[in-house]
Amino acid sequence: MKTLLAGLTLAVASLVHADASAQDAKPTVVLVHGAFADASSWNGVVRILKKDGYPVVAVANPLRGVASDGAYVADLLANLSTPVVLVGHSYGGSVISEAARGHANVKALVYVAAFAPEAGESAATLSGKFPGSTLGPTLAPPVKLATGGVDLYIQQDKFPAQFAADVPEAEARLMAATQRPITEAALNEASGAPAWKSIPSWFVYGDQDKNIPPKVIDFMAQRAHSKQTQVIRGASHVVMVSHPEPVAKLIENAAEAK
Repeated sequence: MKTLLAGLTLAVASLVHADASAQDAKPTVVLVHGAFADASSWNGVVRILKKDGYPVVAVANPLRGVASDGAYVADLLANLSTPVVLVGHSYGGSVISEAARGHANVKALVYVAAFAPEAGESAATLSGKFPGSTLGPTLAPPVKLATGGVDLYIQQDKFPAQFAADVPEAEARLMAATQRPITEAALNEASGAPAWKSIPSWFVYGDQDKNIPPKVIDFMAQRAHSKQTQVIRGASHVVMVSHPEPVAKLIENAAEAK
């Protein structure tokens, strides 16, 4: 009898410990890059999140279209059993707004210098809502695609000043050479019903963003009833590259929110 009672006590203790461990488990952070960037743009943020014990996945965003890119990210979300903090940069904000819809495991959305469109809005229309974007003149001649449409790049010599003005010159030039193009159609594609209407959101951006005017991001943050909005003084469009610490901190705030 004593042996049986000891065994039951150990079993109950084990279950309680397992339940506590499950409750203490950190959510998975899924990072979605934007146009003219790639998953390595999150490297500084990933280092901090991993050090702090967060599981992290930096997705290779196809940059082909809002609906199709959203479906691509949604497939990943469907295969994650943990709670998720979904983070988007720039055009990636449109993608996470699409991807999170209908996925109960997404507990928070974080917009990093990102679009948070309403249904029917596009990245192109939002970027022109207030003056300040200087992206257009810096684009290279479009690359025609055999399947129709065109790919857009930023001219490499104009990339540092336009996209990454507060990043060391050598690094910004590497980013220019390795940038991934986005289709013109993707920037003009109307968004579907946004997930930010039902999932809490957080925003962070730089006040020297030349791609998306800061006034536009502030407008979107207020419209989404952002739980926390942080403006980084002097930061460019790639605020997660130049200031990974406050960006990672905001993501962790979103992850820890009840």
